[in-house]
Amino acid sequence: MKKVYHLSHIDLDGDSCQLLTHEVFENIEFFNANYGAEVGERLNQILDLIKNSNEQKILILITDLNLSLDEAKFLDDSIKSIDKDIEILLLDHHKSGQEVSQKYSWYFLDTNRSATKITYDYFKTAKSLDKFDEYVECVNAYDIWLSDKKTEFEIGKVLARYVMSAKELNRVMFANESFEYILHLIKSGFLEVDKKDAHIVLDDKLHEFKKSFFKRDKNDTLENLVSDYIVDILSAKKDEFSIFYKDKKGLLTYSIGNSSIIGNDFLTKNPEFDFFLDINSRKNISLRANNKIDVSLFAKEVFEGGGHANASGGKFSEFKDSFIYENIKRQIEEKLLEYS
Repeated sequence: MKKVYHLSHIDLDGDSCQLLTHEVFENIEFFNANYGAEVGERLNQILDLIKNSNEQKILILITDLNLSLDEAKFLDDSIKSIDKDIEILLLDHHKSGQEVSQKYSWYFLDTNRSATKITYDYFKTAKSLDKFDEYVECVNAYDIWLSDKKTEFEIGKVLARYVMSAKELNRVMFANESFEYILHLIKSGFLEVDKKDAHIVLDDKLHEFKKSFFKRDKNDTLENLVSDYIVDILSAKKDEFSIFYKDKKGLLTYSIGNSSIIGNDFLTKNPEFDFFLDINSRKNISLRANNKIDVSLFAKEVFEGGGHANASGGKFSEFKDSFIYENIKRQIEEKLLEYS
């Protein structure tokens, strides 16, 4: 069975391409990127996974992203150096990709359709995607701004907000869970598309759909449901996220949001941990503890910061932001090793 690595843009159009391929392929892994440095990081991530995998037949599928000439050359050269049967397929609709599409046969460009519509048309003969007909037309109308198709356009506008507002799960920390969350919102909205005044119905139900993803045995505010969900994920993956400062064990997160509540909850539920450390893209450090370490001294020694014994902060001025958790963790571990 062919293994598919699907990289797509981080908006309604890009995510809807992945909604479709999720239906088409059985052995598929999803990645998302915005333009700029993140594209290169994701391509490197995918290539590293391919090199270290046992799969011999591979498809690198890219949708709703136009590669630069340098990025396309890097990808094309890289697969030729790997002794595996690797195919590239790029489905895009951005005019800025025209020069690259003329150079590489694997680059399919059509500026008259959204990437979702292109992906739908490309794969619908391989597997029936008829149930998505109306949904695809809504995404297409919004993404290429067919405002004369008022019903589809208005629905597409609301669906775009579904994706744009799905910020509860950090996709660097929780890539798979974030993808499942967005898929849940899109599918929940998709079920309402054929209803009267669907755009209004969708607008009314966004909060309900969000809560339904995080809700388990009891109802609560969305903020509390999200916090509980994240703490549970961190607890399940605590070995993967563990770091050490001297003889103290901690957990590392990136731009987790609400670090005081999440950090304290995690430490309470996982008493074998001594501290909780979060870093964000602005190089700011947030430290939390539960009376097992004075994080004000920790912050002062390592991050030129300070604060309280159980809640402190600082700055990691040498930190280079990344879209891949492993790169972030490596920098923190190297920094803490200096003080071991």
